[in-house]
Amino acid sequence: MGQLVNGIWEDSWYDTRKSGGRFVRSTQTFRNWITPDGSAGPSGSGGFAAESGRYHLYVSYACPWAHRTLIFRALKGLTDHITISVVHPDMLSDGWTFDDSFAGATGDTLMGHRFLREVYLAADSQMTGRVTVPVLWDKQTGAIVSNESAEIIRMFNTAFDGITGNSDDYWPEPLRDEIEAVNARVYSDVNNGVYKAGFATTQNAYDEAAGELFSALDWLERRLADNRYLLGDRVTEADWRLFPTLARFDAVYHGHFKCNRRRLVDYPNLWAYTRELYQWPGVAATVRPDHYIRHYHYSHETINPYRIIPIGPVIDWSEPHGRG
Repeated sequence: MGQLVNGIWEDSWYDTRKSGGRFVRSTQTFRNWITPDGSAGPSGSGGFAAESGRYHLYVSYACPWAHRTLIFRALKGLTDHITISVVHPDMLSDGWTFDDSFAGATGDTLMGHRFLREVYLAADSQMTGRVTVPVLWDKQTGAIVSNESAEIIRMFNTAFDGITGNSDDYWPEPLRDEIEAVNARVYSDVNNGVYKAGFATTQNAYDEAAGELFSALDWLERRLADNRYLLGDRVTEADWRLFPTLARFDAVYHGHFKCNRRRLVDYPNLWAYTRELYQWPGVAATVRPDHYIRHYHYSHETINPYRIIPIGPVIDWSEPHGRG
């Protein structure tokens, strides 16, 4: 996971020395919004109107943050309106690349770049920051709209409704405060929690992160004992933000990130809930275990220096979930 510094690529891992061995995630750089009429959103500049065919999404099937955007692209009927490029699952000294030799990797179908960093440099030749997915690109202005997944999914949730006719709302007004509260704990202790455990470089940092992770999973298991979804009987953004982490848990995070107190399949409610979300129309096609199993085990040399790809558990995502 390298970075750009004043437009120059540096192959550098996260520095945990100043944080007591704790992994600290960087904030994202591009925070504009697509809106129905192109008016400015909550942050950034205006001028990004919802139009069919105008935007391109750069993703990795391995990355849970990018996975969110692929799910919303499918749920909201945007597959014919927003084109995509998929990077190779290996993230080595050059970061994400557009090598298309791995099944499902497409190359840069828009601009023909070799490396994802070139997309960032096309938007800002003096860019400083991590080169991450997802990236939402505006073909019309040659600019990055956003590389913040939490905001991209909210754009997809409503901005294109007038074009697609799909008015499904995963961030409904009456539930927003509760969604935000659930999102906050899920992000800190689960979505990012697995990384805080896996990338910890001291025992204390690992113990702290792993403890918070399994406390949160226990909390979610109890919550789903009485609710079909995290907010009751209606699936919301909170569910789709949690799902990518759960989908990767037993195959990757349990072993590779040492999140091994329990497996997902050891939580009856969470396991059935995850299968239900996987079986939701359009979602299964966004789940690529071949990409995420390869990516984590092959890319993280500090964790797996010999790059051994484990055989992993056999997971039957098509098993009936029994949740109604």
